[in-house]
Amino acid sequence: MYRFVAIDIDDTLINNELDITEANKESIKAAINHGVLVTLATGRMFKSALPYAKELGLDLPLITYHGALIKTAVKGEVLYHKPVPLETTLQVVRLAKEKELHLNLYIDDELIVEEENKYTDYYTKIAGVSLNPVGDLENYLKQYPHKIPTKLTVVASEQMVKRLNYEFNQFFGQDLLVTESKSDFLELTHPEANKGDAVAKLAEIYNIPQSKTMAIGDSLNDISMIKTAGMGVAVENARSKVKDVADTIVSANDESGVSEAIERFVLSDSGREMNGIN
Repeated sequence: MYRFVAIDIDDTLINNELDITEANKESIKAAINHGVLVTLATGRMFKSALPYAKELGLDLPLITYHGALIKTAVKGEVLYHKPVPLETTLQVVRLAKEKELHLNLYIDDELIVEEENKYTDYYTKIAGVSLNPVGDLENYLKQYPHKIPTKLTVVASEQMVKRLNYEFNQFFGQDLLVTESKSDFLELTHPEANKGDAVAKLAEIYNIPQSKTMAIGDSLNDISMIKTAGMGVAVENARSKVKDVADTIVSANDESGVSEAIERFVLSDSGREMNGIN
């Protein structure tokens, strides 16, 4: 029934050791071999998502930065980019400074921070990227006003992120999309940048009805694509709010839930018949 599959990376595609399980690899490659379009939809940087795309042999555009950047995996062609305006970015930087929060800026697919600390050590271990400490972030942005971030991330404790989610939504209103990926990452993007809209854009580019799309995820930043897709799938380890909006729930990320979803809804005999796959 589903001809396009968008898969979140962290806590969905990859297990808790940050690896793609063999079952997930096999099912994804089988789907591709049967003509199904498969891509990744992640809050990660493009350069952080690309190794997983290469491991799976994906050549579709990748949805990165929660939908703020859609870029082809092979040629690196940018199809869509919606950065956070400079003035809004400066407001966030000042607020983070006032609250003594660690803030990541993502500019030209590079990770920009004020200094190295325990938060950067934690983040770079997960993302597998290097960082660029530049000192005071406001001074850096004023020195290079053409450098506009694709995304900003506050890295803090789970309790702090929950509180900041509410406070930032109240403060910025419609000027920012405020969401969470991991429980200790508060993610800030342009209000028009989200995974749901990105999935819809790619489906339109490839002339696939939204009813024929499937999205698989676990966290709050996945809700928009799970609601947008024809089949919204949550893994068992997903947040309760994600499970509430999903059409179905599959096994956890450590138990190859992505493989289960693809086998059930894409590669099963009934799924192939509805897809027109032989």
